[in-house]
Amino acid sequence: MNKVKKIGAILGIKGVLSIASLATIAVALVVYTVAVTITPTQQLTVGASSASWDVYINELNEVRYLPGGHSEPTFDSGDTATYAFNVVTDSSKVCAIKIDLTSEMDDTRFSNFDITVYSWTGSAWASATLYNSNTGTTTITEIDGLSAGASGYLHQSAGSNVYYMVKVTYSYDLVDTTTLITATFRYTPLAQDDFTP
Repeated sequence: MNKVKKIGAILGIKGVLSIASLATIAVALVVYTVAVTITPTQQLTVGASSASWDVYINELNEVRYLPGGHSEPTFDSGDTATYAFNVVTDSSKVCAIKIDLTSEMDDTRFSNFDITVYSWTGSAWASATLYNSNTGTTTITEIDGLSAGASGYLHQSAGSNVYYMVKVTYSYDLVDTTTLITATFRYTPLAQDDFTP
């Protein structure tokens, strides 16, 4: 009670009444709520999740495919072993797909390890355009698998369904080592409004 008297003395009667009025107003506020249902959407689906390639000492500018190995895969949308990955976009978002290796290839074994990407046109595999970033118009010819941090980006428009294959051109001509080698390809889908920087 002493505290109330002290506050009253400091604020005066009008101040105490003002505080009481504000407390009444705060209690009288009406609150509305809205429940939002959030649906995560997956744009990229991995096809072939592993592969095994034979490479030979002193091969120069040889080609391997992911999937498929020595030859282009015969595409079948119902068989995930016949494509590297599939991207489906709706009308709301385009998708940039970053492609890289988790770590660069050993440049003491390979003199080149160039990565390109192909898309299924409905009747054949055709070269897909690679960009140097997720936005913009600057293109690159391939991803240099020997360079740390090298990557390339596909730009897929909204409302489309595209299947992709990866092609590697390599030369294993620097040593005669037959130790097992692992190359891990990484695909990162980036949903965005458009490709404008």
